[in-house]
Amino acid sequence: MKYLRQIRIRWWIFAFTFAFAMLSFIQRTSIAVAGESIIAALHITQMQIGLLNAAFLTTYTLMQIPAGALGERFGARRTYMAVGIVGLCATLATPLLPIVFNGTAIFVALLVTQGVLGVSQAPVFPMSAAVIEAWFPVNRWAIANGFQTSGMLLGGAVTPLLIVGLTQWVGWRGALLSIALPVLLIFAAWGWYGRNSPEEHPSVSREELDELPRRTVTASPITGRRLASILTDRNVLLLSLSYLCMNYTFYLLTFWSFLYLVQVRHFSGISSGIAGMVPWIGAAVGAAAGGILSDRAVERFGCRWGYQIVPLISLPMVAVLLLVTISVTTPWSAVLALAAAFASVEVNEGAYWAATMRVARADTGAAAGVLNTGGNAGGILCQPVVALLSAAGGWEAAFATGAVLAVIAGVLWLLIDTDPVPESVMLPDGGP
Repeated sequence: MKYLRQIRIRWWIFAFTFAFAMLSFIQRTSIAVAGESIIAALHITQMQIGLLNAAFLTTYTLMQIPAGALGERFGARRTYMAVGIVGLCATLATPLLPIVFNGTAIFVALLVTQGVLGVSQAPVFPMSAAVIEAWFPVNRWAIANGFQTSGMLLGGAVTPLLIVGLTQWVGWRGALLSIALPVLLIFAAWGWYGRNSPEEHPSVSREELDELPRRTVTASPITGRRLASILTDRNVLLLSLSYLCMNYTFYLLTFWSFLYLVQVRHFSGISSGIAGMVPWIGAAVGAAAGGILSDRAVERFGCRWGYQIVPLISLPMVAVLLLVTISVTTPWSAVLALAAAFASVEVNEGAYWAATMRVARADTGAAAGVLNTGGNAGGILCQPVVALLSAAGGWEAAFATGAVLAVIAGVLWLLIDTDPVPESVMLPDGGP
C-alpha cells in the first residue's frame, strides 16, 4: 500500500487512457471477429462486412480534427465521459438492432451503428496524446504513447478469443452485448477520478508538478488561426501522410488477418481465437518496445534522427514479413510471421505520436487529430481494396499492397524534421 501511495498520479490517469484504448479496440474489432457468424446469421456478404468496417473508419476519420479541437476546449474529463456514453449506446445497438429490422434494413442499421461508434471513439487517441502532453515529462512522451498503443493492441489481442468463446456459449449477439458492462464501469470511474490537468487533481503533489514542463504561456482554448497553422504545418502533414501509408498496413492486419487465418490457413473454433490473438500480442510488445527505443534514440541522437531511426529500420521489415506470411507453408508459421509483421508496424507508434507532440506542444489534441485523420484515411482506403481482393481469393495481392505502402511510409520519414524542445523543459522523471 505504501508503494501504491508513492506512484505518481499521472500513472493512474494513464491507466484510464490505457483502458479506454483497450476497450475501443474491443468495440471496433468485434464485428470483424464475429464476421463469419454474422454473415451466416444475417445473410450479408464479406464485402458488406468490409463496408461496415469502412463505415466506422469513415466517421472516425472525419471526426478526428473536430474531436481533437473540441477535446482541447472541453477538456479530457468531459470528453471521455461523452465517449463512454455514446460508445455504450452504439455497443448495445449493434447486436440488438438486427432483432428489430429485416432484410436490407439490417445492413443499413448496422452501417449507422458503426458510424455512430466511429464518432464516439474519434476523441480517444487525440485526447490521450493531450493527456500525455499535460501529465508527463517530455522525455517520457514516446514511452507513454508506446504503452498507450499497447493498450489498444491488447484489446485487439483479447477480442478474438473473447468473442469466439462467448459466441460458442451465448451466440454472437450475447458476445457483443457482453462488452457493454466494462465500458460502463470504466467510464463511470473516470468521471469520478479523472481531471484535465495535474493542477486540477487534488492528489497531485508539488513534487510531481515540478517534474512537468513549465509553460511560459498558459494554454488557452484553440483558435481558428492556431488550428489553421497546425493544418498547414509541413511536418504535421508529412507525419500524417506517412501515418496514412503505415496505417493501411495496420488496418489490413487489424480487420483482415483473422479472416485470412480462418479462410486461407483453415483455423477454426477456439484454435482460431488463439491464432487470432497471437499477432495482437506481438503488436502490443512492439508498441511498448518502440516507445522506449524512440525516447532513448532521441536522447542520444537528437529529435530529428532519434525519431527517424525506428521507422527507417522497421517499416521495410514489415514489407518483408508480409511477403513471408503468404509464402510459408504451415499455418502456425503464418501466425508467427503475422505477429512479427504487426510488431514491426506498431513499434513506430511512439515515434509518430511523440514527434507530433514535439511540433504542436499545447495544441497537441488538434495536431493528433490531424495525424490520426491521415492514419485512418489509410484504413478507409484499405477496406474496399482488401475486401475485393480477398473475396476473389487474392489474399497474396492484398498483402502485397500493404508491403508497398509500408515501404513508402518509411521513406517519407526522411523528409520529416522535428524541432527540438528547449532544454529548459527537458526535466527528469522524478519517480514512478
